[in-house]
Amino acid sequence: MNKLEQLFSQKNKNLITIYTTAGYPNLSDTPVILKELDQNNVDIIEVGIPYSDPLADGPTIQATSEKALANGMTLDILFEQLKSVQNQISSPIVLMGYYNQVMTFGLEKFLQNCQESGVSGLILPDMPYEIYLTQHKELFEKYDQKVTFLITPLTTEKRIKEINDATSGFVYIVSSSATTGATQSNYNEDFLSNVKNLGLTKPHQIGFGISTKADVEKAWNYADGAIIGSAFLRVLENSNGNLSGAIKDYLSELR
Repeated sequence: MNKLEQLFSQKNKNLITIYTTAGYPNLSDTPVILKELDQNNVDIIEVGIPYSDPLADGPTIQATSEKALANGMTLDILFEQLKSVQNQISSPIVLMGYYNQVMTFGLEKFLQNCQESGVSGLILPDMPYEIYLTQHKELFEKYDQKVTFLITPLTTEKRIKEINDATSGFVYIVSSSATTGATQSNYNEDFLSNVKNLGLTKPHQIGFGISTKADVEKAWNYADGAIIGSAFLRVLENSNGNLSGAIKDYLSELR
């Protein structure tokens, strides 16, 4: 069974997803960070593929992408790193990237590498779900890769329902009309309440602007899980070389 499916069959509330940029702070740090997140019982590990034009991401993730690319991170290196630890990681790993990266690499080659390296799913914010359904769904299913689509405060109710139906991973709820990396939460609570009242049938998590335990608990009031990205990257930035200790301390504060 796909690890995302397995997780959701066993736990469907109070999920924590942590985002980390591949190749940051240093090229060889990613396997260490993945194992540390897994050992500290993070429900889902979201690995960002560094990109020069990350449309949905704010300054923190942009800066980490620039550093990771300067470090020499590539998709080939990332897949090798993932393969090296896949038997040591029980948490589902989801890759977050952009449609152009995948298509340039070659869609089937990309999906095959995902399967071979223990990846459970993909988040591609700029891939329209209509394109996925009409052109890519069969290939995603062939390589057992779940797909997650985003909804925002500007997404119509009709489209939210369609995205819920199309998603095979989880629905990613963007908490506000902003990019990632807010230092304090700025939830659009009317939007979140409306989404909650729609009764989504797929697992759904809230991201963007979540950094503290209070933010996480607030997200849990509206959805099944909370996604933390920029705040975690700032933890890595300030770890002074002690990645394991910094990660443990931050996750213990969250819980």
